[in-house]
Amino acid sequence: MLLLALDTATPAVTVALHDGERVLAAADPVDARRHGELLLPGIDGVLRAASRSLDALTGIVVGTGPGPYTGLRVGLATAQAIGAARELPVHGLCTLDGIAWATGRDEPFVVATDARRKEVYWARYADARTRESGPAVDRPQDIAGRVAGVPAVGAGAVLYAGVFTGLLGEGRPLHASAAALAALAAEKLAAGEALPAPLPRYLRRPDAQVPKNYKVVTPPLSAAPVRRADGG
Repeated sequence: MLLLALDTATPAVTVALHDGERVLAAADPVDARRHGELLLPGIDGVLRAASRSLDALTGIVVGTGPGPYTGLRVGLATAQAIGAARELPVHGLCTLDGIAWATGRDEPFVVATDARRKEVYWARYADARTRESGPAVDRPQDIAGRVAGVPAVGAGAVLYAGVFTGLLGEGRPLHASAAALAALAAEKLAAGEALPAPLPRYLRRPDAQVPKNYKVVTPPLSAAPVRRADGG
């Protein structure tokens, strides 16, 4: 087994290579505005660091969010493109599940990431491997009664620490980790579990919208005249 894992659903542009037993190499730069610029160099970097090539891969794992539309689609499109080019299976895992796995906790807790628009993406876990509810997107004040005092991690919990009052270890891990995502996927695959398809969890409509009452300022194209081949 040789899995390439990547996730761009949070500000981290994270990539890792996992051989089924351990992480061989990983890169985790954090830059919310450069997912497209950093992802491919990150993939190349971990392959070089592990002295492996794309030809050696047996599968790809990609974080499916939830996350902002623009960043999330970079990872998903890249994973699908590599998978199609190399005829590799592409598996999807919830980004929040990867963050949860990285905690190693065996007691209940909450993961929350920044969803912008003064909202958070969040989910509740029984332990590092078991999601009890979510993912969902909400305004922190709307879920205050459900998360107050509950152990919490993630950048969203840090941002709204007044609501997530059970903040753990300064909220770490803050962002997605491809190394954790790969380790979780490797365990599930080794156990014979079928992993989900790599479908995005947007949870809400994208920020960019077609303007309403859009005014057309160019004249409609007229159909070109059609002639028969015999000149008629």
